[in-house]
Amino acid sequence: MADEVALAPEHFAGSPFGVRVRIALAEKRVKYEYSDENSRDYSALLLEMNPVCKKRPILFHNEKAVCDSLIIVQYVDEAWMGNAPLLPSDPYQRAQSRFWADFIDKKVYEITRKIWTTKGEELEGAKKDFIECLKLLEGELGDKPYYGGEKLGYVDVAFVPFYCWFYAYEKCGNFNIEKECPKIIAWAKRCMQKESVSKSLEDPKKVYEYVLERRKTLRVD
Repeated sequence: MADEVALAPEHFAGSPFGVRVRIALAEKRVKYEYSDENSRDYSALLLEMNPVCKKRPILFHNEKAVCDSLIIVQYVDEAWMGNAPLLPSDPYQRAQSRFWADFIDKKVYEITRKIWTTKGEELEGAKKDFIECLKLLEGELGDKPYYGGEKLGYVDVAFVPFYCWFYAYEKCGNFNIEKECPKIIAWAKRCMQKESVSKSLEDPKKVYEYVLERRKTLRVD
């Protein structure tokens, strides 16, 4: 019996959390359907499946629900072990991968959100903090082509979805990421050569349009 796989994505296709899951599924060559609703109001089913944080994305696999993007990526890696392993087999390396993915979730996301939702001193502080985070991530990348070594890995999948937001960060913050962190941009462009990534990331211009609309709602300008 074939697996039944469906993904309930977030309301905006460029959300890095939903993009992570799409990349992981593409890397594993898993066929799936979208369980989408054109509204921010979650259906009774989605609330039932994810009653704690009430957020998408949610992966449905044979009528079982898995929540939280990083947990979903780990689940996909374990459920379809035969294709393109994302997490390393070595326990220490696996722990390090999880550490850096958690760093991206807790530091990069919160800081970058401030770049397009604040202004003045808070914006300048967010830009400084973001560049510091990127330099740390450059150090972890080292001379490897990917965070996973010679191939796309768990940290790459966690981080590269933010690349389609870089244009919006630069426009809102009036700075140049490549000038500050060229190794990160070279890595991101390398990732974009993979079909699993290029077909999953949103157009940066559409992300910027989304950001501009959100800034109006938040009355940032």
